[in-house]
Amino acid sequence: MIACAMGARTVDEALRVVRALGAHRYVGGRLHLIHALSLAAMPDDDVEAEVLREPRAWAAQVLREASIDAASRDERLWRRSTEAELAAVLSAFWTPGERAMASRAGLRERLSKLELPVASHPAFDERYEEEAHPLLVDAGWELMELSALDPAKHRGAIDAFGDALAFESACFELETAIPPVAHLYELPALGPVELLEGVDEAGQLAAPLVVWASGHSTYVDYVMRGVRRAAKLPERDPDELDE
Repeated sequence: MIACAMGARTVDEALRVVRALGAHRYVGGRLHLIHALSLAAMPDDDVEAEVLREPRAWAAQVLREASIDAASRDERLWRRSTEAELAAVLSAFWTPGERAMASRAGLRERLSKLELPVASHPAFDERYEEEAHPLLVDAGWELMELSALDPAKHRGAIDAFGDALAFESACFELETAIPPVAHLYELPALGPVELLEGVDEAGQLAAPLVVWASGHSTYVDYVMRGVRRAAKLPERDPDELDE
């Protein structure tokens, strides 16, 4: 995977990145899963996120279902969500203020009742992603395949390869690769630590936001620079590293 440092260090910047990740012309698909506990934790009198009215009603119904153990990894506890819902959930837990305090308190209470401890490791530490339980937010996007790009509509990405031959060579390389190469990118896995302790009272993230990507590096780099531009962040970040 390629670690793309987005240059986002505040809640506002991170939310702009989330919205930009799904708003450009190269998105081929998306899969955002939000856990019922995240949605149910918000205060009942929350009127700031009308977009979450239906998801929260779904969460309440799921958590009342006797056949579902809310402390388990039952797939029925995750809801496929839109980018607007994803941004609204992150804002509810991260944007400093009474709403975030109430959402965090609600989540802590629910986790405590289920005897699910909040891990002690730092927020956004990728070394512990596999251990996150429950996984509260899992958000990812798929890019269009290079061979599907339109010469007019997607001229920017094609030109990023330098010339037509380099682009055609990249297409051939990807089409014949075994196993097939997918162009994907995703947010860090967000568990209880990230929603509860990922942002301080001043709205600063515990660590700069990183997006994890796979696929052809030239294509990924072009798209990520566009996302940063759309999010009103520098196209290049001094913390950016490739793995």
